[in-house]
Amino acid sequence: MSSFKIKGGTRLKGEIVPQGAKNEALQVICAPLLTREPVTIHNIPDIVDVQKLIQLLGDLGCRVEKLAKGSYRFTAAQINVDYLKTDEYRKKAAALRGSVMLLGPILARFGQANIPKPGGDKIGRRRLDTHFLGFQNLGAKFKYEADHNLYHIDASNLQGKYMLLDEASVTGTANIVMAAVMAKGTTTIYNAACEPYLQQLCSMLNRMGANIKGIGSNLLTIEGVTELRGTEHTLLPDMIEIGSFIGLAAMTQSEITIKNCRLEMLGIIPEIFRRLGIQMEFRGDDIYIPSQERYEIETFIDGSIMTVADAPWPGFTPDLLSIVLVVATQAKGTVLVHQKMFESRLFFVDKLIDMGAQIILCDPHRATVIGLDRKQALRGIKMSSPDIRAGVALLIAALSAQGESEISNVEQIDRGYQDIEQRLKALGANIERVG
Repeated sequence: MSSFKIKGGTRLKGEIVPQGAKNEALQVICAPLLTREPVTIHNIPDIVDVQKLIQLLGDLGCRVEKLAKGSYRFTAAQINVDYLKTDEYRKKAAALRGSVMLLGPILARFGQANIPKPGGDKIGRRRLDTHFLGFQNLGAKFKYEADHNLYHIDASNLQGKYMLLDEASVTGTANIVMAAVMAKGTTTIYNAACEPYLQQLCSMLNRMGANIKGIGSNLLTIEGVTELRGTEHTLLPDMIEIGSFIGLAAMTQSEITIKNCRLEMLGIIPEIFRRLGIQMEFRGDDIYIPSQERYEIETFIDGSIMTVADAPWPGFTPDLLSIVLVVATQAKGTVLVHQKMFESRLFFVDKLIDMGAQIILCDPHRATVIGLDRKQALRGIKMSSPDIRAGVALLIAALSAQGESEISNVEQIDRGYQDIEQRLKALGANIERVG
């Protein structure tokens, strides 16, 4: 198990380029299974979860060619669906929550699949009901084998249907869309997720010959087609990385330029950080954050305490709430962070409290942060990364802290951030990987 050793308190400076979007990659990498023709995808991040999914495609018989750094060609002409019945597949798929995204395209093209209960972050129960109910609406039949924690799915006769999702699940919507593009007739999905990553997937599928209307809205209409063709696709920059780097600049009082951000796809993210008092300039498609001695959290117009809460797009992404929470520890003012969409994702605040932050954990979903206004620096401690996003939040805290910190279980961070210590070193950070 690897650790990061960090000497904090150093101001950083320079340019940093965000990686390709992890959450988009886990969707679009599965789309080549819908066609026999080659599909080329660029800007794929070199991170653990994505590499595991690419390996699963290869195990299924998909030809995977690495063309250049971040660019791959996938050719799924010969797929061995029986591999889904093997113990090797069960073990690999159970360790990767993103493996559930294989289901939609496999069901659409081959009419059957098996999948174990997927794994992933330990951030509370993350249900798969939306995926499975969507497939059932299209006519798929499920059988659960409790002894092996395995689902058997028969989708030999998928038929388009109207459905109203009970939650606007991004991965759920993506999976249902990939199953529906080759179903017979018309599928209508209401309360569909409309995140930029899903917009990217739908646009990619349309270039492959699908017929999807309503992209960018929460009402998607899909006319089924009999086959799809190949295409070329480039992933968006990762909005979670961009938000993380904005928070990093503020906490370490650094002057950082984040390059090639696709600003039009960031939604409310820059505005939320502005409300925390962080200055930034948009320069073309880049975000420039000047070095700030202090920053002050806004209040609501009636003077009440600012609340930052997550919500489905175009609301604020839950993946950046941990960054907001850390940034607020050194701000002037108070903020209530309300994590509505997942359980147990705020429990890492005990590490920040040990570092000297003033935080009240109200319940599993809410934390009040009383900013220190730079009057007292956080102090370095030993800690462990509980999940991807909390891990990066703790990393940012450690880079701003006085003294040395050690973060163990950094494999969790590696699941979502590519070469993070090397890119931070290039900005001047004092960070080393050990073990």
